[in-house]
Amino acid sequence: MPDQISNNPGRLTHALIPGGAHTYSKGDDQFPANAPRYLERGKGCRVWDESGREFIDWTAGLRSMSLGYGIEAVNQAAMAQIGKGSNFGRPSYIETEFAQDLVSLVPCAEMAKFAKNGSTVTTAAVKLARAYTGRDYVALCKDHPFFSYDDWFIGTTPCNAGIPKAFSDLSLTFRYNDSASLERLFAEHPSQIACVILEAATTDHPRDGFLQTVKELCRTNGAVFILDEMITGFRWHLNGAQRYYHVEPDLATFGKGLANGFSVAALVGKREIMDLGGLRHDLPRVFLISTTHGAENHALAAARATLKVFRDEPVIEHMWKTGQALIDGLSAAARDTGTAPFFEAGGIACSPYYVTKDRSGVVSLAMRTLFLQEMIKAGVLINYLAPNFSHHPADVEKTVEAARRCLKVYARALEDGWERYLDGPPIKPVFRPYN
Repeated sequence: MPDQISNNPGRLTHALIPGGAHTYSKGDDQFPANAPRYLERGKGCRVWDESGREFIDWTAGLRSMSLGYGIEAVNQAAMAQIGKGSNFGRPSYIETEFAQDLVSLVPCAEMAKFAKNGSTVTTAAVKLARAYTGRDYVALCKDHPFFSYDDWFIGTTPCNAGIPKAFSDLSLTFRYNDSASLERLFAEHPSQIACVILEAATTDHPRDGFLQTVKELCRTNGAVFILDEMITGFRWHLNGAQRYYHVEPDLATFGKGLANGFSVAALVGKREIMDLGGLRHDLPRVFLISTTHGAENHALAAARATLKVFRDEPVIEHMWKTGQALIDGLSAAARDTGTAPFFEAGGIACSPYYVTKDRSGVVSLAMRTLFLQEMIKAGVLINYLAPNFSHHPADVEKTVEAARRCLKVYARALEDGWERYLDGPPIKPVFRPYN
């Protein structure tokens, strides 16, 4: 490898790893030019990069760090299990214990199947639904950003290179809080839709009994109702957003903060459907999920320890309280700096968001990049707002004070143009047809 590449860590990373990261949300095109290239250490809600710079971190490992970095009880549980062995040629009983944990917590769960990432379990849910109904079409919510890297979802995005049209043609889209758009799909494809998949909520709560209407439409039309709780699970409510919103799906998927950063995802649901992936029936065999590392014992031990903290401590209440304080503080900072019409913080308190707009009131990635750049200068990583149990009022206060200073730069950029203040290129949408 040429010296000019091997001697440059950033170029070397891109020379060895397509995209420079193993999750596109962590890629260089999602961060300003001054972002830390590598994060090497974390503790609580703080992270440090390769040069030792410290940041208050609101990204929380893409929302996976529900408790915070380096939580002793979780790490000790994982290490104790590693001492016994992480993976064997037959199941370990901890797999049964963790399945029992989920069945006891999640309203729709009668059986559980584990994997290492969310894409695997959402795709498994779709496969089960197709096998159960004998149908091919999938209806998915267009307003929800990500369900899977597999063909049935990615084929519906602008980033659909490599996806046969025959696959993507089987995926249909509807709008959140718009039951009429889902009704139309069922009318246009009678007795052809295997399942409906959506998140319980993202930026807005369901309105007018929307989730209950989705469930009823699925029941009436013979489709499987799948709720993606990758983010909402163990953030909205200990028993999932399905308990929070009083709706029980046929299948549900969990991940993200389930194991506080350890790689655990789960598909749970009704026995009648889930057991199609089992061995004790005489129906056509569904090869559901079969992964060598899907039930690594140390990760399941970490998940069990994480859920124990959730049960014993007010983790979810803390997320809601912290998120609301962050929304209130950022909104006040925007008002104080005269940027309130162009910088807005809001959303559901346990999973807030902010929106950046240009002078004409149009959502602007360039202005978002500028805000991220200035916050990084102030020692805050804030691509996402994912409150966790390690964020405390002092962290909110420091973040808000940093935002107040950064929004003063934002205000000048609204007048002068972002080009005068941004040190590198604007960030780009993840889903785009060309780089």
